[in-house]
Amino acid sequence: MDQDLYDDADDANGLQASIVCSPIASVISNPRLPDNPIIAVNRAFCTLTGYGPENILGRNCRFLAGPATEPWLTDRIRQGTRARRATLVEILNYKRDGTSFRNAVLVAPVFSQDGALEYFLGSQVELDDDAIGPTSKRHQQAVEIVRGLSPRQREVLQQIAGGQRSKQIARNLDLSEKTVKMHRALVLEKLGTHNIADAIRIAVEAGL
Repeated sequence: MDQDLYDDADDANGLQASIVCSPIASVISNPRLPDNPIIAVNRAFCTLTGYGPENILGRNCRFLAGPATEPWLTDRIRQGTRARRATLVEILNYKRDGTSFRNAVLVAPVFSQDGALEYFLGSQVELDDDAIGPTSKRHQQAVEIVRGLSPRQREVLQQIAGGQRSKQIARNLDLSEKTVKMHRALVLEKLGTHNIADAIRIAVEAGL
């Protein structure tokens, strides 16, 4: 996958391309439209939830909520989107057939090159009953992976997880854009992924 697609600030296709091949259930929503509707979804999300794209596109992600969904966790997600920060919660959601499941939901902002909020990237992972909280296996794995990065690479990954594009990261870290892209490529290689969507997930799971 051409990683520079993610830096095309004028085209949602770049961000959409970053979730297509991801094994993690993912969606993209547009906060510039009323109720922040989903505008792209990958196959993994459909497989996880049982919903087809025709039942997902145009809706807010809270359609996965049900009778026992924790309202305070829904509020935490809402507060995170309002504050334009990445938010990870483990919440009870429901599949299309009514089956409940413990869902590790990540919602992360994506900004344009000029710093305007463009999209939210959402991803979902079904958790085992004993995989709840900061001691979960996924958290520990993410911490170990991120620990293998250099300090500068961790800084770049943290910026990526904050929704920043290469030009913004270069400005924030006082680096050339070429250097940022070099670090980004190395980060993706060390994380064992080829797309930004998965890198953001790992960063937030590790607590960056």
